[in-house]
Amino acid sequence: MWKGRFSQDMDAAVLGFTQSLDLDWRMAQADIRGSIAHVRMLAHTGLLAGDEAETIEKNLREIAQEIKDGTFKPKVELEDVHMNIESRLIEKCGATGARLHMGRSRNDQVNTTVRLYLRKELLGIWEGLETLINVLLVKAEEHADVVVPGYTHLQQAQPVSMGHFWAAHAQAFMRDARRLLAAYDAVDESPLGCGALAGSTLPLDREFTMRDMGFSRMTENSMDTVAHRDHFLDILYFAAVFGDHVSRLSEDLIIYFTTEFGWVRLPDSFCTGSSIMPQKKNPDVLELLRGKTGQITGALVDLLTMMKGIPLTYNRDLQDDKRGLFRTLECLGLIFSVLPPLLAHVEIDEEKANRGFADGLILATDVAEYLVLRGVPFRSAHEKVGHAVRWCIEHDRPMDKLTLAEWQAVIPEVGEDLLPLLTPRRSMERRNTYGGASPEQVRGQIARAKEKLAAYGREMNAYKDRLPDML
Repeated sequence: MWKGRFSQDMDAAVLGFTQSLDLDWRMAQADIRGSIAHVRMLAHTGLLAGDEAETIEKNLREIAQEIKDGTFKPKVELEDVHMNIESRLIEKCGATGARLHMGRSRNDQVNTTVRLYLRKELLGIWEGLETLINVLLVKAEEHADVVVPGYTHLQQAQPVSMGHFWAAHAQAFMRDARRLLAAYDAVDESPLGCGALAGSTLPLDREFTMRDMGFSRMTENSMDTVAHRDHFLDILYFAAVFGDHVSRLSEDLIIYFTTEFGWVRLPDSFCTGSSIMPQKKNPDVLELLRGKTGQITGALVDLLTMMKGIPLTYNRDLQDDKRGLFRTLECLGLIFSVLPPLLAHVEIDEEKANRGFADGLILATDVAEYLVLRGVPFRSAHEKVGHAVRWCIEHDRPMDKLTLAEWQAVIPEVGEDLLPLLTPRRSMERRNTYGGASPEQVRGQIARAKEKLAAYGREMNAYKDRLPDML
């Protein structure tokens, strides 16, 4: 493409080093759709005759079909998807095809192609995330009345509803959904017409191509447009935080699945055995999900590092900007293929979960708050209950089994009305503050999350409706 300036052919090693076909061929349909928008605009502005534009679009659509059929085999010597398609177009319609690239640089062409491609990919990611959140909300409703230990520092803290646990993870993924919408919005602007960096002397109509490709708006500054990759970083940031949330959920389930805890039961179809130990049932899928976080976070750090020292505007470093991004999108797809169905089949053994309450100490905060309601300052109540905890440990007595006389010997302010409060279920049910662990509050969280998720879905459907044909 630059043979007019150079007197030597590109070295074979350089060709292998600089080619990007292995990365960008997947975007062939998006590249063709961007070219169709461009050629329509050229006809609209009079830069191309109507019959020329029709010929080019017709042949571009034929090339798209050749790619779908597998009859069009790209050539590495043409470097990338963009030059392969343009070369094929010229083969098919000669000099007319050679007019396609007027008013366009590969800088704004590639930028347009990637944005077209990413919009469809992100809608697919949304579908997976929406499914995951819905599964968690179903589990939250299913287990709203199931009492399990809640933990801080991985030490028993207070009784909670298992539905509260599922709803907690759902809330994290709801924030991810908001981040995904923001990432989509960052992608959803048209760069076509920015040229190499400074726009064009030709009378291009950027608003025309924006509308033709279904973008919400145009980019504002041609130099910034070809130089930045903030929209990639927004996607990778969403993915990295999402990956952390997946990892935390996986770790929780792995821990509660161990023999020592034993109150989460995982489906056999999502576990593996041991090559030597016949008794083993290993949570390999959850472990792999936990491990994927490293890859996803690495992609974000990779691109941040790549971008930090690049001067305005385009530099060839950016050819590799998509490698980590595309691997991340593939990784997200794999996560969504296994995590929702795995969660849907998780079972909870409430009896085993409640065995952890045997010493009754998980109810200590309830006693302190009971004393507060009887006029004892909280710090004093905390100290008094701390003494009671120590007494129970020293005398090997479960706190929830103490008699009134035993309580009053340690804490004189205790009345008989404390005793009915000291069960894990009663403790969970009484935590009825907004967002709390009671079944009533959990069901409120579920209802509100469903409403918000539906609103996000409507927003994403509006984006989907604006996608052009061929995508």
